[in-house]
Amino acid sequence: MSTDFIWSDSLAVDVEFGYLQGNVNSPRRYHPQIVLNDNENSVLRTLRDELRRCTSFTFSVAFVSPRAIALLKQELVDFRGSGQIVTSDYLSFNSPAAFHELLNLDSLGVDVRVHSSQAFHPKGYVFRDDHTVTAMIGSSNLTANALARNTEWNLKVSASTQSDLAKQLSRVVTDQADSSVPLTREWIDEYERTYAPPVRTGHAAQDSLPAASTAEDVLTPVVPNAMQRDALEALAQVRKSDERRAVVISATGTGKTILSALDVKEFNPRRMLFLVHREQILDRTIEEYRRVLGGPPTDFGKLTGSSRDLSARFLFATVQSFSRPETLTGFGADDFDYVIIDEAHRSGAASYRRIIDHLTPQFLLGMTATPERTDSFNVFELFDYNVPYEIRLKHALEADMLSPFHYYGIADVTYEDGQSVTAEADLRRLVTPERVTHLVDALQTYGQAGVEPRGLIFCARTEEARLLSQALNDRTLRGRALRTLALTGGDSVADREAAVARLERGELDYILTVDVFNEGVDIPTINQVIMLRQTQSAIVFVQQLGRGLRKAANKDYLVVIDFIGNYANNYLIPVALFGDNSLNKESLRKNLIAAEEIGVLPGLSSIRFDKVAHRRILESVAQASLDSMQQLKAAVLDMRNRLGGAPSLWDFFRFESVDPVVLATKKEHFPALLSALRVNDYDFTPVENKQLHLLSHEVLPAKRLHEFVMMRRLLSEGELSVESATRALAEAGVPSDARQLASAIDTLTVTGYSQQGAKRYAEPVAARVEGGGLRLVDSFAWSMQTHPDFAAAVEDVLRTGEHLTVDRYEPRLVFTPGRQYTRSDAARLLGWPRATASTIYGYKTDVEVGVCANFVTIHKSEDISATTAYEDELIDPTTMRWFTRSRRTLQSKEVAPIVDGTVEMHVFVQKDNADDFFYLGLADAHDAVDTTMPGRSEAIVRMTLRFREPIDAALFDYFHPLITV
Repeated sequence: MSTDFIWSDSLAVDVEFGYLQGNVNSPRRYHPQIVLNDNENSVLRTLRDELRRCTSFTFSVAFVSPRAIALLKQELVDFRGSGQIVTSDYLSFNSPAAFHELLNLDSLGVDVRVHSSQAFHPKGYVFRDDHTVTAMIGSSNLTANALARNTEWNLKVSASTQSDLAKQLSRVVTDQADSSVPLTREWIDEYERTYAPPVRTGHAAQDSLPAASTAEDVLTPVVPNAMQRDALEALAQVRKSDERRAVVISATGTGKTILSALDVKEFNPRRMLFLVHREQILDRTIEEYRRVLGGPPTDFGKLTGSSRDLSARFLFATVQSFSRPETLTGFGADDFDYVIIDEAHRSGAASYRRIIDHLTPQFLLGMTATPERTDSFNVFELFDYNVPYEIRLKHALEADMLSPFHYYGIADVTYEDGQSVTAEADLRRLVTPERVTHLVDALQTYGQAGVEPRGLIFCARTEEARLLSQALNDRTLRGRALRTLALTGGDSVADREAAVARLERGELDYILTVDVFNEGVDIPTINQVIMLRQTQSAIVFVQQLGRGLRKAANKDYLVVIDFIGNYANNYLIPVALFGDNSLNKESLRKNLIAAEEIGVLPGLSSIRFDKVAHRRILESVAQASLDSMQQLKAAVLDMRNRLGGAPSLWDFFRFESVDPVVLATKKEHFPALLSALRVNDYDFTPVENKQLHLLSHEVLPAKRLHEFVMMRRLLSEGELSVESATRALAEAGVPSDARQLASAIDTLTVTGYSQQGAKRYAEPVAARVEGGGLRLVDSFAWSMQTHPDFAAAVEDVLRTGEHLTVDRYEPRLVFTPGRQYTRSDAARLLGWPRATASTIYGYKTDVEVGVCANFVTIHKSEDISATTAYEDELIDPTTMRWFTRSRRTLQSKEVAPIVDGTVEMHVFVQKDNADDFFYLGLADAHDAVDTTMPGRSEAIVRMTLRFREPIDAALFDYFHPLITV
């Protein structure tokens, strides 16, 4: 069944739903909608959805911004129909850069036109396919804020191509095209010659003007930003507590240098020392300090290989120069009241330790964006575990402290033999003309057309960087010869500084390197970061991304182009982009889906993948051993380093680190994992081990609050009647029906488990009492009172689990749409005995309870038996074609209740048999017919399932064949 087969019926039902009967169950594909920017929808999401479905489109918009085009770039790249955008120079809102971006769309087949009207002010979007026309008309121009942030009102309506509305829209579109002319480079040149930017305020200014007004180097006087104000207060509190050391964790570009200068100003030291790893940033650092501190130039001095201002009040030195014995011994231990170590994660090196061990300042401040280390050095211990302030990439974007970025993950080149780039690829395959052409084409398509590129290209190998630079210098980009240079670890500091200066002056377009610019260099004007290598470390990825995130004058946003080959480590890309250290595959998939669904990240940044790159990442996630003991050990040791002692599950939750469920279920319980990793020992009795095992594996990941509510009451009261348990659940705002209550009691009393499950846990934490209530078993109650370590472990499970559940699941729903569930989860949450899970063969109909749990695999394995290889298909976000088991008819006792609606069907879908199932929602059966399997005689029932609420568009894309082939 194709979408062509059902479109007319869908339109008719949607018209009835939208205009006549709001209680009709409709696909909601063509119904009229008010499109706002809210939690449910956005203008951007609507445009992306329609571009994926239509065969042609027309945008008629007065105002356009480059960032809006960046948000739609991947959809326009993927689009295969005919498109037209009509705009104008009305009020001079559209910058020349915007027109350059529009003209660049010509290479994608988009016809861009300039209207002749002197007062062109429409805001309309029209989409056509073979059967329907859809129009969205309202308040939204084609600007980033209008697409995702502003308060907007738009009405989206659909009609048949034979309708009067379609004819009206066709006339408007035709008349508009007749009154406009194609956009040309000559037109832009003339416009640019006389262009005078209008004065803008509010979101209009944010959307179209460069970020100069917020860049550090133009702030006069220096005013602390939000991060700096909070951090300064926290640092003051640390010193009030008589602490002498602290480390601030702050994402690259958030103003760490200015923060330290502001704190030095507050501290007012007699003398200060600022230590850096690389000499290149010293001059800029001194300049920023002078702006904050004021005073005569003689107060500020350098200590490097070529400068020795040893008597300066504020001394800025490289670690290499200051740590030399002949230099270090020339300073007394108390010569400096305040010492700052930039890139403090390097402080474990011998050169740093010589300095730190020699000096005894009143206060030692470390600053780093990445305190985590792959060696054994503990940054946190060095600074006495004082972390007064921490702001990572995600939160810095939310606070609008960094330049917005638009990330495009695209597939690396595919050669004639069908192969792509791999980690083991021969150097010759990395520098072929085909790959160079692929790189230049991507720069042309995704790079900012109206802005001169200032980019860093990170390569896999030194020789690759050198050869690619030579090849690129023989190519052109938008009609101009490319100017690139390769830098390696063998180049001198002077050569690196000269190259950076050339890049900032616009004399170079790109610098190609391997790891030279991961850290310790400050180039605010960078507007492109190109990843031409596999991601081997999430930390390094963020460091390289961070090179372009600093705000600067005339910099609107950063473009990141990541060439994704067939790399096993591709799963690290979502880990890095989303700061997702959970080691949980569901979490990574959820973040990828959410990025597609929501459309934008904090700060109007975006993450987009082409279809091949998207598939490669998901395949890598599926194959990765995220929860290997090696991965878990590294994460646990990092947390122990941060805390100065053995961590708890709660620590991982509050610091947004590894998913506590992963940690608690790897072994019997989390203390057992710590013991296996030789991080901490525990001394529990065999009974306590079993009871903590039960709580860790059945209560912590329960995906509902019921067990937690009842455990809290039992711990405070010892015994719980059915009535008081029901009342406690109701007070907690969760379903409190008899089946849910009984199911939670079964969990705690180890009732209804399979034989294997009952043997695994053996020791319940509660027992039933007369009347159906329950009480704590004596052994558990005694251990909680007499064994503090056991009581702490139980409290850790309960506290963490409560917060996890509230954070991830809708408390009033049995299942949360978009979340993943196993058959065992479904059986428990529906009140069935746990052993039922092994008997759910695809679906289970329970007339007594009034539910059907339906588990569907969309892309089945090739070796699956022909009798179960049904062509189940998600047709659109509201409709699914589904087949029952073979040898079933409309009269079968498991089928008839589904067809006549006497049971509510919960639909769970997986992409293949290796994944858990995503819950899509409740669905109703329509158009059920008896049929037979293709080419076979077995009876089967085919029907259309219509979801009561549309599934998320991105979740639909996750399962839809177009995304995965």
